[in-house]
Amino acid sequence: MLVDLNDAISIASKLTPKRVANASRIWTSYLRSKKSGISKISGLPISMAIEPTTACNLRCPECPSGLRSFSRPTGKLDTVLFEKIIQDVSDHLLYLTFYFQGEPYLNPDFLEMVKIASDHKIYTTTSTNAHFLDDKNARRTIESGLNRLIISIDGATQETYESYRKEGQLDKVMEGTRNIIHWRKKLRNSSMKVVWQFLVVKPNQHQVGEIKRLAKEIGVDKVAFKTAQLYDYENGNELMPTIDKYSRYKANGDGTFSIKNKLEDKCWKMWNSCVITWDGQVIPCCFDKDATHSFGNVTSTKFRDIWFSKQYHTFRNALLNSRSEIEICKNCTEGLKVWA
Repeated sequence: MLVDLNDAISIASKLTPKRVANASRIWTSYLRSKKSGISKISGLPISMAIEPTTACNLRCPECPSGLRSFSRPTGKLDTVLFEKIIQDVSDHLLYLTFYFQGEPYLNPDFLEMVKIASDHKIYTTTSTNAHFLDDKNARRTIESGLNRLIISIDGATQETYESYRKEGQLDKVMEGTRNIIHWRKKLRNSSMKVVWQFLVVKPNQHQVGEIKRLAKEIGVDKVAFKTAQLYDYENGNELMPTIDKYSRYKANGDGTFSIKNKLEDKCWKMWNSCVITWDGQVIPCCFDKDATHSFGNVTSTKFRDIWFSKQYHTFRNALLNSRSEIEICKNCTEGLKVWA
């Protein structure tokens, strides 16, 4: 999560006695599990990511949506299924991310789903490439009750931007951002935060300062510089930044690279959150892009039964004992973002 003080206040406003009690149970069971090395869980997730669609208009080189390289089914989330999920989780869920793979605004029902979640007093956020934030969608976004909008902007010039955001148009990103800022002001919505997310790669690392300047000029609330997950990094990669704090990987001194994460046998995310794909599969986290660890499907099974299932329990146990042997964990660098 990208959370600051204002977000913390917004999230706190969503708290209920049930959600507080559930969060306490989750945290306590996580501590016990970490100490004992045996998975114990006595609460339901505090946060969740739901995938509106796998479709995307761009062709980013390190993204399954951009590469059209999924080994799982592709499609878009149905509103009826979304309402079923919300009915199952709204009592305990505090934070909902409308994003996994794909561009959320390509699902025509996306903002309707945001409104449903907002009506259940759930903190909502999404991430977009901003190519569909025309005047109408910008207004609808503000009116939906969305709490945080993350806009990917990976360059301060078209040439730099399109070096990673293949087939993207920087002027559309700038226009979409301005539309959002305009309607936020006109509708007097001071609670929705606008974040520019800058994925730092070698071709754009020289524009970090320029992006900070542009964000301030336009009225963006925050800039987050995100490190890039690279699938092929052991022998170096042309996208790997040379500025160390913006890289997930470290040089070993022999021409090879390794991940900075120590991959300790623990992971708070396995207790407090999960991801649900567009077709209802419940998977552990956002690093499982092909849903190789599906613990069940909410189209046919109650979420609670999946969350407490033997299969999920076995996965948590494996993580507590040998996380470095789990394939989706090997390139995990959760939390490596740098605020402007």
